Amino acid sequence: MSTTEKLDLFKLHKAEYAAPKEPKLVEVGPAEYLTIEGRGEPGGEDFQTALGALYGMAFTIKMTRKIEGLGDYAVCKLESQWWNIDGPKDGWQWKMMIRTPEFVGQDDLASAAAKLVEKKKGAGVDGVKLERIDEGRCVQMLHIGPYDKEHETIAKMLAFAKEKGLAVHGRHHEIYVSDPRRVPPERLKTILRHPLRPAS
Repeated sequence: MSTTEKLDLFKLHKAEYAAPKEPKLVEVGPAEYLTIEGRGEPGGEDFQTALGALYGMAFTIKMTRKIEGLGDYAVCKLESQWWNIDGPKDGWQWKMMIRTPEFVGQDDLASAAAKLVEKKKGAGVDGVKLERIDEGRCVQMLHIGPYDKEHETIAKMLAFAKEKGLAVHGRHHEIYVSDPRRVPPERLKTILRHPLRPAS
């Protein structure tokens, strides 16, 4: 790729980000992510600190590489995985994720963290990691509406998987197409994904 060409992973892997209004099977290949894990209520203080650290690292790495002539790329949409979410929200566990090009390495991560700490914007950056995630076959569907109504869409996904002789396993995965700061809850678009295995 030339240094003047801007890489957009969301467009490059558009088949993996299919957003149908009915459940669909998709094959998701292995991908590199910047990730940060935590526990607590979505939107709470720990959540917001983690989110700020993740975005800070993502944009610092991107801009550093661009300035140094190492190629430009679009920072991908925010994604997340969720587990242990049956109880109170303060016990929910989450992993916030931003897909990143495979040429981003540990040196980029360490350099970005040092820059943010130097600027006194380093809260939480020590929790940001580079992680390779491979989900394989998944069921996927577009959810339109508030996050607290996702269970209705998930029920359709589970029924679809069962019809195909498959069962979900692993962690619930969300891709945020809409920005909740700019879009009202009833119009939010979120791609929901769940890895699959053969039903026992």
